Amino acid sequence: MKLTRRIAAGAAVAFAVLAGPAAAQDDATITIGTLENGTVNWELETIRSRGFDTENGFTLEMLPLAGNPATQVAMQGGEVDAIVSDFLWVAQQRAQGSDFAFLPYSTAVGSLVVPADSPVQNLADLKGGRIGIAGGPVDKSWLILRAWYQQQNGTDLADETEQVFGAPPIIQNAAETGQVDGAINFWHFLAKMKAGGMREVMSVSQAATDLGLDPATPLLGYVLRDGWIAENPSLAQGLARASRQAKEYLATDDAAWDALRPMMNAADDAEFAALRDGWREGIPPEGPVDAESAQKMFAVMAELGGEELTGGLTELPEGLFWSGE
Repeated sequence: MKLTRRIAAGAAVAFAVLAGPAAAQDDATITIGTLENGTVNWELETIRSRGFDTENGFTLEMLPLAGNPATQVAMQGGEVDAIVSDFLWVAQQRAQGSDFAFLPYSTAVGSLVVPADSPVQNLADLKGGRIGIAGGPVDKSWLILRAWYQQQNGTDLADETEQVFGAPPIIQNAAETGQVDGAINFWHFLAKMKAGGMREVMSVSQAATDLGLDPATPLLGYVLRDGWIAENPSLAQGLARASRQAKEYLATDDAAWDALRPMMNAADDAEFAALRDGWREGIPPEGPVDAESAQKMFAVMAELGGEELTGGLTELPEGLFWSGE
């Protein structure tokens, strides 16, 4: 099956008209595959609208695609220069022989929330109840919360509750309508849920800290190729600098978010503020990723997630993380 037929029909630009990453470098263009409604678009649109791309020697082009599998296929097929994905997927690809590398984008993680009037005050109160989980049985937030619960109670929360898995909007609706007793969702859906009155019981960041993990370990990052970085060092470094500039701009200037509001799908001012603040909380620290901390987080998740999560990987491959220098 041809690549163009494997990419969802929702792609805004057909791959057939792309010159491809190699040719794109003739005019210093960096093409990034994105989800049509992905939060990374907030950063990329800021880079483009503020001229941080041209200031750093390149022109940014965004290729909207309909779903994470489509972005991954585009990256594997060489149709884009970069995408955003989690470090576990990048690690698996690298271990299988690809030269993919990971440039930190976000540390944003989820939490478990309940309705404001729920009697649940801690995870143990959910025993015998139903938990809605976006992302499936090996969702990283769910695994870390399970690991925390196991450390605290000596039992597995998965054995003591019923889990309901679904897409983020479905989990949000299930939580808000009482179909589940608690919910774990992606950070931007959680921001909307909390803005609507739901209450946080346990954050993944706190659970990670209690487990001795570093919550500053970035789970999401730009996926690049070692070969592309080596052939185009000024472009790769320019992308890293532009990303940091956009983060600093969005972190410090509330007015900078006004231009992004139409693409944020915020129902009201409370949702808008929650999304803005949640994105800011996910800005990773500058500097190289601590590979030892990342390996420790990987090991904790792998113990519960098994091969379904790791794809058989036992250790993160050497050279996985790129600092942008």
